[in-house]
Amino acid sequence: MKKDIYFAGGCFWGTEHIFKRIPGVLDTTVGYANGSMENPSYEDVCYKDTEHRETVKVTYDDTKLSLSMLVQAFFMVIDPTVKNRQGNDIGSQYQTGVYYVDKEDLSLLENTFSKEKTKHNEFYVELKPLDNFYDAEWYHQDYLDKNPDGYCHISYEEMDKVRKMFATEIESNEYKQTETDDQLFFRIGAQAFDVVKKAGTEAPYSGEYNDFFEKGLYVDIVSGEPLFTSNDKFNSGCGWPAFSKPISEDHVNYKRDNTLGMNRVEVRSKGANSHLGHVFQDGPEELGGMRYCINSAALRFIPFDKLDEEGYGEFKKLIN
Repeated sequence: MKKDIYFAGGCFWGTEHIFKRIPGVLDTTVGYANGSMENPSYEDVCYKDTEHRETVKVTYDDTKLSLSMLVQAFFMVIDPTVKNRQGNDIGSQYQTGVYYVDKEDLSLLENTFSKEKTKHNEFYVELKPLDNFYDAEWYHQDYLDKNPDGYCHISYEEMDKVRKMFATEIESNEYKQTETDDQLFFRIGAQAFDVVKKAGTEAPYSGEYNDFFEKGLYVDIVSGEPLFTSNDKFNSGCGWPAFSKPISEDHVNYKRDNTLGMNRVEVRSKGANSHLGHVFQDGPEELGGMRYCINSAALRFIPFDKLDEEGYGEFKKLIN
């Protein structure tokens, strides 16, 4: 599903350069947002006090890339402690902000902004609905692709942080089931097989990881695909392990589930198509508002100090 979000991160040449390379981003357009003049030119924005922000419209596939990851990338490449300025660029057009068009995104954005504010004594990033957006002139579009040596206020170090964050995302086709169903049954046992292959559900409060909060990584018991970290696990009291989010949307699929007379959203691993559980919108607001209710039997836990040994060392930086 295509979704749009708008980021003002200072000079839009550099901001677009960052976002267009993120896996899951479908398109980027630079322009002028939330100002007082219709169809402004670059000169209008610079010299006529129109209050437009140099902004990048980011169109992304929300089945492959989460808004949360995009916002994390945004905060990696801005200085939130200054107003009407980024780098050496000064003026209201360089004010930072995130402008949304989908009201359902507001809760996640507010939670993220609240967390970011706690990191700084001063915080000036705007969070507003998008009022207007006008495409910038053609020569501003994809500027740094056309001018590789052109000006960019974002440092190489900041760019590298974003690149490394998304480089940790492992493609799900690395995690395919290669054994037969009979082999799988004898390896993982009857209950786990019933859960992952037949969409079964373990009894509440009976699962190994229900009341378990050690530091580490949870992977698909079938394929070993990384799914959740202990950072995002919380006690929901529902009787099953609860997580606020998966490691990446690249590792899960969603399916409408109307069985048992209920209207739910099923969660499956992308690599092996294992049934994991369901996701609900009743999680803690401070964690993003989602509750991934997952069967213990569908998971295997890898302790933090065993991650290198089992080949998951790159996920250490996601866990604290």
